[in-house]
Amino acid sequence: MICFDKVTKTINGAPIIKSLDLYIGAGELFVLIGPSGCGKTTTMKMINRLIEPTSGKITINGEDIAKKDPVMLRRGIGYVIQQIGLFPHMTIAQNVALVPKLNKTDPAVYEKRVDELLALVGLEPKKYKDRYPAELSGGQQQRVGVIRAMAADPPIILMDEPFSALDPISREQLQDEFVRLQKTIHKTIVFVTHDMDEAIKIADRICLMNDGAVVQIDTPDRLLQHPANDFVADFIGVKRLKRPSEKFPRSGAL
Repeated sequence: MICFDKVTKTINGAPIIKSLDLYIGAGELFVLIGPSGCGKTTTMKMINRLIEPTSGKITINGEDIAKKDPVMLRRGIGYVIQQIGLFPHMTIAQNVALVPKLNKTDPAVYEKRVDELLALVGLEPKKYKDRYPAELSGGQQQRVGVIRAMAADPPIILMDEPFSALDPISREQLQDEFVRLQKTIHKTIVFVTHDMDEAIKIADRICLMNDGAVVQIDTPDRLLQHPANDFVADFIGVKRLKRPSEKFPRSGAL
């Protein structure tokens, strides 16, 4: 699905990403994690060309993304950020329908899609679609941010620490809801986080990075039970090591 082939990124002569080879499969929930400055967000942003690589090639389904129009590329990739980014002067329905409208989708089609997506995340369409973002809680706004990224039915969704600004209870609820949602939508999701517990709870595979390079890519269970080196073990933390990921349940709903 998404392939990085010897991708590098250099800024002012300093290597930010060092010859990255990476494959993310279709329908996979792939988590990028690592210490601050490790290159995880840069890696994710190169997928929709918000950041351009210095060298190497990134392909989606075998197609070199450098040869695609960046605007059209981004319209075909969902994007969720920590700050949510809902437009305050637009209703919830208008926010969710933004990309389908830009793509000149039939209004009857995207209006139905808005209702379906709101219902999917537990927001009753008749109750919420005509409200404005300021009338919703932080958790509700973040739900809207997630479904807005899904509105044009993109095969890929990028998520940059989407739950980190929420309070612990709302964050845990949204993690549970997100895992349930992925079982329904089966999108290819690249998810950046700094929270190891979150990564273990939601990921199909975890990519742990440090200093612009991949240190280990593995399933949550294998990462917990077989850390590749001392850096991985220290980053995971002694309390989590050799603990099955079932300790972090993959089910639940609001």
